[in-house]
Amino acid sequence: MRPKRLAGMAGIGVDRIGGIADALAHPEVLRFENLDTDLPPLEAVLEVTKSAVEQDRNNSYLPFLGQMRLRRAAAAHVARFSGVNYDGERNVIISAGGLSGILNVLLAIIDTGDEVILTDPTYVGLINRVRIAGGMPRLVPFVVDGCEWRLDRSALRHAVSPRTVALLLMSPSMPSGGVFDHSDWAAVAEIVRDHGLWLIYDAAMERILYDGRPVIHPASLRGMDEHVITVGSASKELRMIGWRVGWIVAPERIMSDIALVSMANVVVPVGIAQEAATVALESGDQNVASAVLEWQRRRDAMLIELDGLPAVRPAGGWSLLLNASRLGMTGADLSRLLIEKANVAATSMDGWGDVNGSQFLRFVFSNEPVERIRGVGGRIRAALGRI
Repeated sequence: MRPKRLAGMAGIGVDRIGGIADALAHPEVLRFENLDTDLPPLEAVLEVTKSAVEQDRNNSYLPFLGQMRLRRAAAAHVARFSGVNYDGERNVIISAGGLSGILNVLLAIIDTGDEVILTDPTYVGLINRVRIAGGMPRLVPFVVDGCEWRLDRSALRHAVSPRTVALLLMSPSMPSGGVFDHSDWAAVAEIVRDHGLWLIYDAAMERILYDGRPVIHPASLRGMDEHVITVGSASKELRMIGWRVGWIVAPERIMSDIALVSMANVVVPVGIAQEAATVALESGDQNVASAVLEWQRRRDAMLIELDGLPAVRPAGGWSLLLNASRLGMTGADLSRLLIEKANVAATSMDGWGDVNGSQFLRFVFSNEPVERIRGVGGRIRAALGRI
């Protein structure tokens, strides 16, 4: 008999379209399907990784909660944006990537049947992790206001029920690129404080913001330091996807439970990755800022190419969504058409949302240079029979 926790879980879809693109093995295929980037990490990160392989201390399960230098670097990093005085020993646990950290947090704070509020759309991997932990996802829609995504604050307030335990929020959100402004976070904070909830803040992309938007960390808001659990990752901002390093920064009162779950799950990432992540975190903002400038160039190039098509402008992140229903098809239909007729690989959003789900197609623009992005609009229009 199938476990109840798997009920309602949807596949990611990225693996399928990625497999098709791999099988084509054609240099003209544009790879917009997976959350990757071709921008490399810092050179110092590569050098530290190479040297770490030869150090015996990195060939160990210990320390179970992560190397202390990395824990201190993560504490300082989150403290810098939140204004909260986090301590590496008391408030930080290192995880095998951000998503592993989020699952560990969910397992530590929710019980079977508890509700967790997420935005709609949201990466289906996050929704699935809520289900794996025994929770029930409650999705609150983003709405298109003008040319960008905005949080429906009224729907957010009405989503809270007696069974709500936590909100799991990401800004910029993936896959939409929707960004919470200060008023959005203020509304979230009011709900969290009034109902005594946890806020799990997925900070994987918090500095990947476009058009001069500021970083707003929710723990910086009044009374939120005891409610916010920040889960960060080296994968996106620091371009260290293959290193699989994340960090959980949280109030001390919940750390023993998160540690208990963490040591019963994956424990920590490989030792050879941890010092490299430390070096990247300690490098400051310029390392990230230069990458963000390039990703913004790519976003802008995509928006020019998709001008006149029903694409929604992302305020941050690595991806944007196109509304296939306004072209008379589903996201899955459009995905098939583009890979077959245009050599364009993009992932449909089946299961990624109730309101903003199967009608959308996601384009990840972070993995293709501007030179290759130019012309994709013509390919898409040709496949649609528009030219």
